[in-house]
Amino acid sequence: MTDAAFWRQPTTALLESLGAAETGLSSREAEARLSKYGSNDAATAKRTPAWLRFSQRFANPLVLILLVASGLSAVTGDVASFAIISGIVLLSVVLDFVQESRGQGAVDALRAQVALKADVLRDGAGVSLPVAQVVPGDIVRLAAGDLVPADGVLLSSRDFFVNQALLTGESYPVEKQATDHGDPAAQVGDARNVALAGTSAISGSAVMVVCETGRRTSLGQIAGTLIAKPPPTSFEIGLRRFSMLILRITFVLVLLVMAESMAFHRPWLESLIFALALAVGLTPELLPMIMTITLARGAIRLSHEKVIVKSLPSIHNLGAMDVLCTDKTGTLTQARIALTQHIDFDGNDSERVLRLAWLNSHFESGLKSPLDDAILAYTEIDPSPWRKIDEAPFDFERRRVSVLVENGGERTLIIKGAPEDVMRLSTRVERSGADPQPLTDELRAQLQTRFDDMSAQGLRLLGIASRAERADQSKADPADEQGLVFAGFAVFLDPPKASAAAALAALAASGIEVKVLTGDNEQVARHVCAELKFDPGEVLNGPELATLSDDALIGRMGRLRLFCRVTPQQKLRIIMVLKRMGQTVGFLGDGINDASALHAADVGISVDSAADVAKAAAGIILLEQDLGVVHLGVLEGRRTIVNTSKYILMASSANFGNIFSMVLAGLVLPFLPLLPIQVLLTNLIYDVAQTGLPLDNVDPESIERPIHWDMRLIQRFMIVMGPISTLFDVITFAVLLLFFHAGESFFRTGWFVESLVTQILMIFAVRTRRSLFASRPHRAVVGLAIGATALTLVLPFLPVVGQWFHFVQPPALYFAFLTAIGAGFLVLIEVVKRAFFARMAPNNKPSG
Repeated sequence: MTDAAFWRQPTTALLESLGAAETGLSSREAEARLSKYGSNDAATAKRTPAWLRFSQRFANPLVLILLVASGLSAVTGDVASFAIISGIVLLSVVLDFVQESRGQGAVDALRAQVALKADVLRDGAGVSLPVAQVVPGDIVRLAAGDLVPADGVLLSSRDFFVNQALLTGESYPVEKQATDHGDPAAQVGDARNVALAGTSAISGSAVMVVCETGRRTSLGQIAGTLIAKPPPTSFEIGLRRFSMLILRITFVLVLLVMAESMAFHRPWLESLIFALALAVGLTPELLPMIMTITLARGAIRLSHEKVIVKSLPSIHNLGAMDVLCTDKTGTLTQARIALTQHIDFDGNDSERVLRLAWLNSHFESGLKSPLDDAILAYTEIDPSPWRKIDEAPFDFERRRVSVLVENGGERTLIIKGAPEDVMRLSTRVERSGADPQPLTDELRAQLQTRFDDMSAQGLRLLGIASRAERADQSKADPADEQGLVFAGFAVFLDPPKASAAAALAALAASGIEVKVLTGDNEQVARHVCAELKFDPGEVLNGPELATLSDDALIGRMGRLRLFCRVTPQQKLRIIMVLKRMGQTVGFLGDGINDASALHAADVGISVDSAADVAKAAAGIILLEQDLGVVHLGVLEGRRTIVNTSKYILMASSANFGNIFSMVLAGLVLPFLPLLPIQVLLTNLIYDVAQTGLPLDNVDPESIERPIHWDMRLIQRFMIVMGPISTLFDVITFAVLLLFFHAGESFFRTGWFVESLVTQILMIFAVRTRRSLFASRPHRAVVGLAIGATALTLVLPFLPVVGQWFHFVQPPALYFAFLTAIGAGFLVLIEVVKRAFFARMAPNNKPSG
């Protein structure tokens, strides 16, 4: 471990204290340090140990009170009931824990595929390692777009600027410089030779020795306050409201059951245990597991389509997403940008234009754009006669980058950027074979015409200009970007992506409105849209957007589908306005400055090749930048909501019906309608029967449109369907008492079997809005339902187990009645279900 003020130490002393060298650590030493200092995961929420997660499942107050009450019954002599109740509770907890752990484990394995990595020197060679494996003493190389993986001191730097707003609140990049003698700053955040974990490199490059990792970094010490938990999705909020609704209903009705028992002078301890067992059985305790398994299955299916889910709630938001904001480059176009021309004012190929563009891209230290890559790949120019003096890095407000270079004692400022801005800042123009001449209004108009004509053909252009500087000029200041000599245009071709047209059409057919947010000019963007047969609607440019109030923007938003020349802050504003309008918004971005918009969107989507800051902010990572896989993700998100909602509708209607039946039975029976152990066994078997729902097939029409949470539909469904279950329970009560003249044991056995069989039949009816036989369930749903039914029917005939649960063997005639009651229940529930959904609005599809 380093000295507390490690940034003040001279470099040699610091390396010695860390036991490090500029060639890096050995693999063996790094492994030993990882064991000593632990994983470098300051910003990662710590996973609760498995034993604690298992124990927490017993923290449900109802379960604890039930176990205590059954323990009291054991003290009074009923040891068998205590053992059975404890065993059933344990089995339920194990089922929940194992299934949820498996699902989460699968998601963790997928997330590891897109974990952030650091460029580290190990054994004298550069390797790319997961950030979590970085240890004190490692030598890390940093470049523009990287997230700094740990706290460390710079050993070397070149025009290195970082954004440390996360830690300090500073909105502007701060330059960091290596020094051999340390920095006397009192606080580490003020030290100019230090890069801190969680900050991001905006431009330049550096080499850093790691001094602190994990929770010992500045970020780690305040991670609890900085790394905010993402706000709950609308689906999660709806689930909480549903759970509270069920709990309130259960609480009231359980109190009624308890009051009935007291009124009939039943044993208070037995009545208490029965009421608690009823409460435990009727609460939707399986919901977290169903959600985790359903989302995990969705994440696994998406991984087969080269989509990695980092945040499980993002899948739900994908299902609800009705607006997707996306960039043009790489999404609608191939992102195989090629430099095709380098022309002067007169439209002739110009070696000078090419040389100036190439030198600017070569000496630029920020994260190079695809346009820079295309320029550098076009040709090779010997840069040795030139020496870089300084740089004014690219930013989205200026939309240009300038480098100050020297050749033979002459210093030149070379500017490359948005043509409109470069032309505006130019006062002279170079023409073929002539000295620069004043850029008159007439010549400006000619330049603008050439720019517009080429843009309308779908070509992207950069303006190239220069300015002679004094021999002692040492800074490239943005204020000097005026009085320029316009050299010409660098012209690029980025053809539309063949698959984009089909993907845009598929998204539109699925109810998702695509809005294109691009930094390109309107003519280029319109050309691409036309090639893809995408109607851009009204077009809004960044400068005009800056003049609109939010209310004015809201008024026009419905007609706007193409935004041109927009800055990252304007992208963020567009997303926030859409959210204010009640839309569920997705944003697809991959740039350094897209992090804010990715955070703000309901669904942040990036690509595996994106800058670290973008990948860190996104909840979903595409291994291929393709709108087609986004559409597949949307359908998968809807599928997970539908399958989760199936459980919700089943649990709400079945639980409401059962507890209502309990209340009615308590009014007419001199004994408890079911023993506590029988109530818990009913719950356990039904839980097992429903565990196949995450795998269930989904009807295509149920995922045609975005799915939004509808609490009103769930309440209505519960109120309509629950009493049907109660009706058939009451018929069963009457037949058992009046026809079979059932005693306590036979009554409980008969109702136990009928209740479970009808609940299991409800799985097949409720899982689809179609006719029962027009939708094919997954084989796991069928297998688990058949297995649960078979177990229910055979339990009374098992000599030992039947005695444990106080079952008796029903007569053969009872099973004829059971067949009739099951058929009648299925027919009525099917008829009422079809009528119910026929009256609902067609857009309300939370259940599939």
